[in-house]
Amino acid sequence: MMITDSRRLGGFALGALLALGQPALAEDRSHDHAHDHGHAHDADSQRIYKGYFLDEEIQPRTLADWQGDWQSVYPLLQDGTLAPVMAHKAESGDKSAEDYTAYYEIGYATEVDRIEIEGDTFTFHGAEVASGHYASDGYEVLTYAKGNRGVRYIFEKIDGDAAAPQFVQFSDHAVFPTDAGHFHLYWGDDRAALLEEVTNWPTYYPSEMTGAQIVDEMIAH
Repeated sequence: MMITDSRRLGGFALGALLALGQPALAEDRSHDHAHDHGHAHDADSQRIYKGYFLDEEIQPRTLADWQGDWQSVYPLLQDGTLAPVMAHKAESGDKSAEDYTAYYEIGYATEVDRIEIEGDTFTFHGAEVASGHYASDGYEVLTYAKGNRGVRYIFEKIDGDAAAPQFVQFSDHAVFPTDAGHFHLYWGDDRAALLEEVTNWPTYYPSEMTGAQIVDEMIAH
């Protein structure tokens, strides 16, 4: 099976759900999802992290920011490890724990359980293993329904396995070079279509982190 779209849901494409008229949840994503991320401590980093930044604050980034071995959090949602996170969200949010779980079932869904990034090489571990070399293709600034913004840092495959996607796009709530603690990754062969994806954002944490450590990290933010 080719790893061509981050939106694959166990053999059924999320794109089919969108074709059936499911709404894009850009505003919901910018609200709910923000609580999972960041190591922001000062006022400026908090502001940027929440998606309120100036154009002049945006800087190019290289793959140095995302080097390492990364695990998807989707299996942790499926096996109940993240249940305390969903319960914590329900305490102050506008959904029940069950509703948050359903929301993240779509958000976190992916068949790629692990990604290795070494130098300019990505290795995707899913139903098959595929690798490719990637080069920067700039970045795009997205404006969400809520009014805040996000930056997608984009890399294009320059060579590698046919099964490796042509484009990958990072989103980690940062707008300048910094080591990522975790990130969302969008991938596929259509650069423009990926920029329209706001309901499915496969999310990755360092592979050395335990489930309990990831729970603690999510609840802390």
